[in-house]
Parts: sequence; C-alpha cells; structure tokens
Amino acid sequence: MKALIAMSGGVDSSVAAFLLKEQGYDLMGVTMKLFHNEDIGIPREHACCSLDDVEDARSVACRLDIPYHVFNLSESFEQNVIKRFIDAYENGRTPNPCIDCNRYLKFDKLYSRARALGCDCIATGHYARIEQDSESGRYLLKKALDGNKDQSYVLYSLTQEQLKHTQFPLGGMTKQEVRRIAEAQGFLNARKHDSQDICFVQNGSYAEFMETYANQEYPAGNFIDRDGHILGRHRGIIRYTIGQRKGLGLSLPEPMYVCAVNPVDNTVTLGRESELYATSLTANDINLISIPSIHTPLRLKAKVRYRQTEQWASVLQTDADTLQIRFDSPQRAVTKGQAVVLYDGDIVAGGGTICAVSSQSA
Repeated sequence: MKALIAMSGGVDSSVAAFLLKEQGYDLMGVTMKLFHNEDIGIPREHACCSLDDVEDARSVACRLDIPYHVFNLSESFEQNVIKRFIDAYENGRTPNPCIDCNRYLKFDKLYSRARALGCDCIATGHYARIEQDSESGRYLLKKALDGNKDQSYVLYSLTQEQLKHTQFPLGGMTKQEVRRIAEAQGFLNARKHDSQDICFVQNGSYAEFMETYANQEYPAGNFIDRDGHILGRHRGIIRYTIGQRKGLGLSLPEPMYVCAVNPVDNTVTLGRESELYATSLTANDINLISIPSIHTPLRLKAKVRYRQTEQWASVLQTDADTLQIRFDSPQRAVTKGQAVVLYDGDIVAGGGTICAVSSQSA
C-alpha cells in the first residue's frame, strides 16, 4: 500500500513515517511549504525556522530511504488560514488556525495531491485514532490513548472519505515512547521541542502580525460596561478576546474581564467574572462523524477549547448546518470563532464553529 506521510520536521511525524515503513507501506515523505518569509514579516534573506524543519524532515527521510518532496501550498495557506485568521479577529471572533490548516491544507490539498500521485492514503503524526464501526460501517475518530497528547479536537472536520484514507500511527502511543523510538533510530530531532505558537506569528504578537500583514492600524475605541458606560479606551479590538483580564491598561475598582467584542461600534465590553458564563451556544459549519444527524436531543460531552475538559450537554441539530448545544452547567468564556467538539466517550461525534453564545444572565 502506498502512503504519503506529512513530515513537519518534528519527532512525531518522523516516528510515524518509521512505523509505517516497518508495517510495509510504500512511503513518500512530504513537507508543506506554507508561507514565504516576507509574507509574515521576515526579511527575504533570513532563514526562518521552517527551513530548519525542512532539513530535519529531509534528514529523516534520507535515513528511512524514502523519497522526499516539498510541496508549495503557500497560496492556499494564505487564503484558507492567514486571511481567515485576520477576518475572525477583525469581526470580533477568536480563530483556531490549526483547525483550518488541518481542514483546508493537510486533509484537503495534501489529500488531493496524494490521490493524484496514486497514494492509497495519507498519514500524519497526530495523536488520535481511526476505527471503522462494524455495525454502521462509519469511520470513527477517537481520542488518543495518551490523554495528555490527544489531538482529536483539532481533527473534528475530517469527513468519512478522509478518515477512510488516513493513518494516525501514533494514536496508541505516548510521547515518551515516540521519543525513545526516535532516539533508537538515530533521528536528529529525537529531542526537538514541540512547536507551541502559531507558525506564521513569529514574535508571539498576533496583533502586530496583523497590522504588518494587512498594512493597517486598528483604531482605538471605548471599553464599556454592560450598561454602555465608558470605562476607558482600548487599543483596537483585535487585541482582545473573551475572558481576557490582563493587558487592558485600566485601573478599575474590581477585576474586570472581556465579555464581548463588537466590531460594529468598535467597543469592548467588560464585566465581572460571573458575566463570562454561558448556558448554551449555537454552532454552524458543522461536521458529524459517528452519526449522520442529530434530530432528537442527544446527550454528549462538549469541549469548547483545546485544553478544556469536555462537559455534559444536550445537543440538537436544528438544520443541515447548525447545532444547538445547552450545557448542564454554565461554561466560562465560550468564544465565537472557536470550535465546539462533541464526544461520546472517546469517540468524536462531530463539531462545528461557535457562532452565538447565550449567557446565564441573558
């Protein structure tokens, strides 16, 4: 069986490639070139970390004796990740670019390339599992066995066709086991640190990146309370997200948190922590995996942030592309633009993008 393995230059994808080769797959290693230096504010003549990653991936591919290529997907990355990222912040939402990258790049563009090259499947170093349900025949996305590394949240958009033709070799392993294999194979990235930040935001400030990339300044406006009273001036709505307390630059008599961001009147609403809690949400742009539809209320656990523990909720599909989710207990800082992912035990039922939130005080 022929497989295209996405190699980021990190230890996870390197070990995934090794494991697949051990299983007898005919492998092709590929690194996606996602951006040009000057597009993200790095001088053209500077070598950025992505070049090091390419060389690390090439080294591992050479050691495994598999063909290796770099695919230039920068145009698609700009359209489907960077511009969506900017659009979200400009419209008062908080984006998740890793989900968009998986959806539009790894499991769309890269999958299409793999099919065109005659590959039977693609593979990545994600920590998640894929199984086929014997009764329904549907392909299931399941949590990784290592709960600390589970990445099923950022993979909820995978379709049945994509799941059928995808391999996650690390789903049943721990990070420690992966590093031991890398060391035993002499991979130069065996102890390489995991990437944590958004790949195209080089200095850690997404607001500065946006101003540089879009070549514009985002105007200051008013901080207000729930009653519309002006509390001070903010430095542009792109610098604030729901639940934020630090970096407001205000001296207030009590702790205040960002409760709403309104791009229409360029205001940021502040409130007490008690005002951050939501009882329900609406999600659109949905993808259901383990079930084809939810036409009667279904009890599932919902996760509204990558590192959150999923919470019990009642879920109903109100139309072809919308879910209504009501939590058993109010949830803190539920944020428009983020993903809500639904779990039935360790199985991902599906998910969508949060587009509306109802608070307990509403």
